[in-house]
Amino acid sequence: MTDSLLINDKYKFIPYNTGMPQMPLPEYGRNIQNMVDYCVEIPDPEERRVCAYGIVEVMRTLFPQNIGEKGDMKKFWDHLNIMARFELDIDFPCEVVTADSINPKPDRIPYGKSPIRYRHYGRSLENIIKQVADMEECEERDRLISMIAHQMKKLMLAHNPEGVDNSKILRDLYDYSEGKISLDPATFVLHDYTDVTPVKGKKARKKRKN
Repeated sequence: MTDSLLINDKYKFIPYNTGMPQMPLPEYGRNIQNMVDYCVEIPDPEERRVCAYGIVEVMRTLFPQNIGEKGDMKKFWDHLNIMARFELDIDFPCEVVTADSINPKPDRIPYGKSPIRYRHYGRSLENIIKQVADMEECEERDRLISMIAHQMKKLMLAHNPEGVDNSKILRDLYDYSEGKISLDPATFVLHDYTDVTPVKGKKARKKRKN
């Protein structure tokens, strides 16, 4: 076998890169990554520091394009800290990137603390109603109010498929808007919605021509 080594009369296969731990910065190669991993595990602080400086010097020699203006080496120290998975305990000669600066934690999304008046309508619709209610009188506002009222009816039907009272929906809209949206059930008619879901069954067989 050409891709294996014979050790103690037994074959020991050469490991492939695909079976080895993933490298944070693969462009530096496996050898430098192994050096960084070794450096992180050195127990003596001074020896660990000297090793870190030696690795940066190797990185500078192999990748001179990463040297900053006037010989700035910050980019190498940043990369060293990244390759060490931010576990290298040394006094860096400059300020380096941290895990939080590369992958900052997203801000927590504030949840509304006020209770939802009618849960089946949802908080989003409640917020939309408040915004539309504060709009100036215009054709667009009337159109939005009509869309909201019909959406409320759909949501109510999903909550109560047996049927809904149109006047109840308009009263809810009035309450949500704090009286700014007032629709008369005698003149404002909500559409009727029926369940048009097809019934599962056998497909009708086509009659054969004689």
